[in-house]
Amino acid sequence: MKKLQYCVYVLYSLKDGKFYSGFTSDLKTRLTYHFRGSAKSTADRRPLHLIFCEYFLSKKDTLRRERYFKTSPGKKALKLILRESLVEYKNISPG
Repeated sequence: MKKLQYCVYVLYSLKDGKFYSGFTSDLKTRLTYHFRGSAKSTADRRPLHLIFCEYFLSKKDTLRRERYFKTSPGKKALKLILRESLVEYKNISPG
């Protein structure tokens, strides 16, 4: 059986209340970069929380899902899927 190798992840910024979506084959290492401020794309948006993660067998499927989450309909879908979690995070003050 083939291993689920690729992951689409979504981070939520407590600073600006926005999502950041990305993909990786090593979630632990990638999150370390984001949380330490080593990733340029999110360095000025910390603190960040991992709010969603979805694994795939295929890199192509993973990239397709990541691109979808970066569209308006994809962001809307995330807000619906994560509506309870977002309520919780909006009650957390940054820092």
